Formats: sequence, C-alpha cells, structure tokens
Amino acid sequence: MKPTVFITRPIPTEVEAYIAEHCTYRIWEGGGSISRSRLLEELADVEGLLTVGGRIDEELLQHAPRLKVVSNISVGYNNFDIEAMKAHNVIGTHTPSVLDETVADLTFALMLAAARRVPELDRYVKEGKWESGDDEPFFGIDVHGTTLGIIGMGRIGEAIARRAAFGFNMDVLYYNRTPKPEAEKRLDARYCPLEELLRKSDFVVLMVPLTAESMHMMGREQFAMMKRSAIFINVSRGKTVDESALIEALAQKKIWAAGLDVFDEEPVSPDNPLLRMANVVTLPHIGSATHKTRFEMAMLAAENLVAALSGKTPPNVVNELKEVKK
Repeated sequence: MKPTVFITRPIPTEVEAYIAEHCTYRIWEGGGSISRSRLLEELADVEGLLTVGGRIDEELLQHAPRLKVVSNISVGYNNFDIEAMKAHNVIGTHTPSVLDETVADLTFALMLAAARRVPELDRYVKEGKWESGDDEPFFGIDVHGTTLGIIGMGRIGEAIARRAAFGFNMDVLYYNRTPKPEAEKRLDARYCPLEELLRKSDFVVLMVPLTAESMHMMGREQFAMMKRSAIFINVSRGKTVDESALIEALAQKKIWAAGLDVFDEEPVSPDNPLLRMANVVTLPHIGSATHKTRFEMAMLAAENLVAALSGKTPPNVVNELKEVKK
C-alpha cells in the first residue's frame, strides 16, 4: 500500500505526477493558504507532509500520529520545532543548493537598485516629473570597484562573492562562524571580524540562517559601525535584523540606503516606516522566485519526501535531525 501524504499548496504537474507514482496524496487547492485548523484535520492519517513554512510544533505533531517526514520547499527551516520533531521521530528535510544562484542574482539586483536609486527614479519618470536640466539630484553610488562585506559565507554567500569579485571588480570581505580558506582562494575574498567588515564595507549583505544566535544580529551597535555612505542588504530572514534599529539608522542617515527582501513581519504591515522611505528598496520575499528555481525546489522536496517514505535516507535531511530514525 502506498503511503499517504498531504501537500499544503499547488505544485507543478510534473512534481505532482512524481509523487503520485509513489504515494497516495491529497493537495490543498482552496483559495489562499490552508488554515491551521484545516491542516490539523488533514494530518490524522498522513505519513508525509510537503509544505512551505508553517510551524511544525508539538500541537501539529500530536495531530499527526503516523507522520514520518516533513519536507520543506525552502532552504530555511526555522519553522521546525527541532526538539518536538526529535521526540516524535519525525524527519525534516529542506531544499538547499538549487536556489543559490537565483538568490545571488536577486541580491545584486537589490544592490544595484538601491545604489542607483532605480525604484525611486522609475517613479519620478512615470509620474511625469522629469524635466531637462541638472541631473545631480539623481546621483547614486557606484557598485563596481567598491568593497562588499558578506555576513554568512555559505553557498549563497559564495555565489554573491563570485559575482562581486569577477563581475564587478569588488574587494570582498566576509564574516563567518569559521574561516573558509578554500573559498578565499577561489573568490579572492578575505575573512575579517564582523566589526572590521562593518566599518570597511560599502555594501553589507546579510546572508545567515535564522537561529537563536543570529536573531537581531544586526542592531543599533552594528549599524552605527557602518559607513554613512554604506548600503545594507538583507535577503536572509527578517528577524536577523532589529528592524527598529534599521529604521532609525536610515532615518538619521547613519547609513545611505537599504535593499530588503525580508521583514520582521511578513507580509509587511502597510504602516511600516520602511515603506515610506525613498532610500529603501522593498521586495515581497522573492529570493528564489523564478519558474525554473521554484520547479527545481518543488521536485527536490518531492524527492526528499519519497525517499523518506521508501525507507531510504533523504538527500537533504536538516543537520539537527540526521540522527532521527523512523
């Protein structure tokens, strides 16, 4: 008998067909995201859950007595209550690697947009305000030949560093829990303490997972260390930044601009002051949002799911749950 799985949102037909070969499945096709109460109802008989975010905690696991694996269609997995999943012997998987280059592209899009004031000047033209004359009010900041500081030199950080060093002739500094000598050689990057990186960088890119240690990693003290001409970019997780400190730094011109794909609260509140700042580029958490990448993420998540339900070790079990046996 095929194992039963539940899928919390529509997925590409090819991915759905792959799951159908190996599993009996149900899929949420209602408008918007599935409600928590409905999800708990659906979990009574399932052995696998394919999802994007959504808290996997003790309450959910109590409603899913047969659950063996939760497969996240994302690289992040801060929605996993690791201890609760260990207690219930539930494996958790994610989708690293396939989105690295896409997220690195978006990071550079934010850097360029913030530096050259692209959204602000786009609105200026479309609102019919462009008149001939002095263009100095439109001046931005060069990206090429400047210094980039990357906080978190994982796979995505390395992809960003490669673009910076070989595409934009930037000096690359990085801060990581541990130095990466091999990456330094390949990417002509230099490890330095966080304080030095913040003081020397023209662009600071935050690219760390959300953990207890990285919560509000960037706060008032850190923004105060940055150059007044510096641009801050966050494409990691919103809660890695003390958002009130960022707002203060921008409002008081302690830094020049910011480019943000993530926020403390998502969807971001319409009342958030960041949305009223001309020197802030804001995106709706779209780091991996291309058709190709999202397809590859969904397929990898499906492969993780099927492997776990077939008694195999999934290729992408999260580190903290690799010892779980089912």
